[in-house]
Amino acid sequence: MLDRIARDRVATLLVVTIAVFLLVGAVAPGFLSARTATSVWSSGLVLMLVALGIFPVILTRNIDVSGGSILGLSAVTLGLMLNAGHPLWFSLGGALGAGMLAGAANGALVAGLGVPSIVATLGTLGLFRGVMLIATNGEWIEELPEALKALGAKSIGGLSVMGIVTALVICLVWLFLRSRRGRWVMVVGDNREAARHLGLPVKRVVFLSFVWGGAMYALAGITFAAQIGFVPNQAGSGIELRAIAALVLGGVSLLGGVGTVAGTVIGVIFFTAIDTSLVFLKIPAYWNDLIGGAMLLIVLLIDGRLRIALEARDRAARYRRSSHKTDAAEDQGGAA
Repeated sequence: MLDRIARDRVATLLVVTIAVFLLVGAVAPGFLSARTATSVWSSGLVLMLVALGIFPVILTRNIDVSGGSILGLSAVTLGLMLNAGHPLWFSLGGALGAGMLAGAANGALVAGLGVPSIVATLGTLGLFRGVMLIATNGEWIEELPEALKALGAKSIGGLSVMGIVTALVICLVWLFLRSRRGRWVMVVGDNREAARHLGLPVKRVVFLSFVWGGAMYALAGITFAAQIGFVPNQAGSGIELRAIAALVLGGVSLLGGVGTVAGTVIGVIFFTAIDTSLVFLKIPAYWNDLIGGAMLLIVLLIDGRLRIALEARDRAARYRRSSHKTDAAEDQGGAA
């Protein structure tokens, strides 16, 4: 059991997350409750959707640092359309369309023109943020309708409509990665040349992963606007870096081809649980980044040391078995 926890990043992180919950629960009565669980889930929805958007991009051995800007652009599109008098369903479609178009632009640069993903998305990060600010004249979008706010309000079993949508997205990604086409994503990230030799549509897989990312960032923007009821001019700024950290913490390799939905979910919940814990412990909010970063480093260091220790133990065991076989062979030779 301990071996499995030490070898499995997801299991290690799950144990650490549970330990954090239990520790805070011992210090702050009332923390261990269904209300806290739903609060952690609701608080992590935006980060969860951004992480689920970046996840397949990283699986293809690419990176997308424009997620926060696409989130903001989609939220602004939604707010402007609603304030212009368009119906909610049409405005939601407009926000999703804006996110997917932005994702398609990233995909065209990377898959179509061969621009390195970090370069392409660093450029579009500023581009999309600039379009967002120009569209709003740098002002906040306020007075959003109650119908939108209702999507972010807890209503069904303590969950919001967007919370249920996020849970469905998690199931969808899990099912997709278990399918034949889902495995193409893993193969493209693991060995691109081998994927080409197998006849897989590598460029299309990369392009569609960025389009998917854009759709998820748009959903995150919708969730963000629904939860707070307005769109600030810096909506989504920096959230993509936090999402990437959660993915790495959950065992997703930046070298591509390795990662699980479970690791992504637990990584996001870990970060959200840290923030919620600080509220219960009455620690000022400006400590969040420091404590979250420190916890990330501690978990990764512990995980790394455990893996090194296990590898050393396995090498020693293999050496002992090899020595025993050599000794047995010499004994048989001497007897002969």
